[in-house]
Amino acid sequence: MSATELKRRLAAILSADAAGYSRLMSADEPATIAALDAARSVFKSRVEKNRGRVIDMAGDSVLAVFETASGAVSAALAIQQDLQSAAKEANEDCRLRFRIGVHLGDVTEKADCTVYGDGVNIAARLQGLAEPGGVTVSDAVRGAVRGKVRAIFEEQGEQRVKNIAEPVRAFRVVAEAGGTSVQGPARERLKQEIRFCTASDGVQLAYSVMGSGPPLIKAGNWMTHLEYELESPTRLHFWSQLARDHTVIRYDARGNGLSDREVADISFDAFVRDLEAVVGATKVDRFALMGYSQGCAVCIAYAVRHPELVSHLVLYGGFAQGVNRCPQTESQKQAYAAMLTLMQLGWGQDNAAFRQLFTSQFMPDATKEQEDWFNELQRRASSPENAVRYMKAVGDFDVLQVLPQVTTPTLVLHARDDVRIPFDSGRRIAAAIPGARLVPLQSRNHVLEADESAATRFRNEVQQFLRQSL
Repeated sequence: MSATELKRRLAAILSADAAGYSRLMSADEPATIAALDAARSVFKSRVEKNRGRVIDMAGDSVLAVFETASGAVSAALAIQQDLQSAAKEANEDCRLRFRIGVHLGDVTEKADCTVYGDGVNIAARLQGLAEPGGVTVSDAVRGAVRGKVRAIFEEQGEQRVKNIAEPVRAFRVVAEAGGTSVQGPARERLKQEIRFCTASDGVQLAYSVMGSGPPLIKAGNWMTHLEYELESPTRLHFWSQLARDHTVIRYDARGNGLSDREVADISFDAFVRDLEAVVGATKVDRFALMGYSQGCAVCIAYAVRHPELVSHLVLYGGFAQGVNRCPQTESQKQAYAAMLTLMQLGWGQDNAAFRQLFTSQFMPDATKEQEDWFNELQRRASSPENAVRYMKAVGDFDVLQVLPQVTTPTLVLHARDDVRIPFDSGRRIAAAIPGARLVPLQSRNHVLEADESAATRFRNEVQQFLRQSL
């Protein structure tokens, strides 16, 4: 073979195979062959529409190359969506589910269009890391498509793979930022039922139930919206992971989201009573409890009042005392008052310039897409009046004295360089709760981005903690 017959170039490689193919063939060969033929048509169509070329379809495997990584990822997501839709009527045990791996690297191409090289090998290894019905890509692909493909990438860490000298950093594609399904099983787990219950003062609270397994209740906090959050490029990744192993129960705090907006009482005591109302409505006997930001103080108070009900306590980005309970300089007081004025004047405007001020504090390292989503969340979640009332109420939070009374096993996580809530706030909570463990996260974001390493560690630490039988 002469050197002129070989061409070395950079390409995006898609490798796929059918999970459980041999088992399906043994169970029903004609039906499996028919499903495989239909799947091949989907692969061919989607690959060509995204300016790619199918190289091989031997047995249950598919190999394709693309000029761009964005074309390969777009094709992979569309293929899984098409295959999921086509298999809706099939029995779960008889579905033909493909695992897809995508890599961007050097390949050697022969005149007959056959391709070889480490790029192909790595794509095949990534395919093996993917879930049935899912897509896993390399770090090279994730870097090349960021901002070009509407998808969330969930880090799987560095993987040692066969016949490749260096570890491969892999990312699982969880979902498109708009909420479109990528992994069929994962999206099915994110279907939520929205229900309502009544607080002790008659306020209607909206709560949702999704996933299956031991119950996990996440306390309400400022700026939530049960429906809009599942369209989130920042939060969907976390709920999709937790819902695999838990029945996740979330609720919108009073004055927020789908809960009653016109309420007389917005206070710390009302927030704790609301958590009690949601627990009563769900009729769970014992559960893990999660607090986020302002919700941490609410969870702490609840865990002290009802220690027999709470099996695990997870606190992220929290504080024990609001700004009105802490010493402040005159300039800090003026800045706080100015913030309240800006919220009153600009929160509900179509122009997001006012809300961007808050977004830059919650997510200083966000992409433009993430900023746009969070700006819109603020407008949808709460009225300007309720946003101001909520912030004033949070300023009066104080659970510092009850921290030593917490007997529930507790995990405290906090971003080390959090711009919104200083790291020392989380450190003080962990130091005061007996036996609590503190996990510092390397990030400046109060709302973690889906694909930053801090988010991966956050998910892993929480899941490991919740698996512990305490």
